[in-house]
Amino acid sequence: MTSSMTLMEPLSTHSDVSKEIETNLLASLAGLNTQSTNSSIVFSKRDSAGKLMAGVSGSTSYGWFLVKLLWVHEDLRGTGVGKMLMLDAEERAKTLRCHGAWLDTSNQEAREFYLRLGYSDFGLLSNAPGNEPVGHRRWFMKKSL
Repeated sequence: MTSSMTLMEPLSTHSDVSKEIETNLLASLAGLNTQSTNSSIVFSKRDSAGKLMAGVSGSTSYGWFLVKLLWVHEDLRGTGVGKMLMLDAEERAKTLRCHGAWLDTSNQEAREFYLRLGYSDFGLLSNAPGNEPVGHRRWFMKKSL
């Protein structure tokens, strides 16, 4: 359905508009459902020059911590930095009264990392034969906090 009110936002404002949409959605949901605190959780590691070397970002809702992003510079992978960031973020989520955490990943190595941290699969999306990219999978994972 096409509407005369549909507006394609300029690429430069996508982040701001996305945040505005999320804020309005959460306000609407608050009137319908009892919620816990909706908070952002962000932890990062920078080098001595201030360059970002690793970070985790997520949000809380309904007692769950959603891990939206985890990134570790290739020079720090395998050093424990990712594990430290995840554990710090999970601890922060617990202080915000979260009882669980969840995430999704399409990277098999990342999935194995999360399994080692105690996450388990609760869903899987797989491309059907002939769909691009061939063999693509996305795992949905959760963990009790």
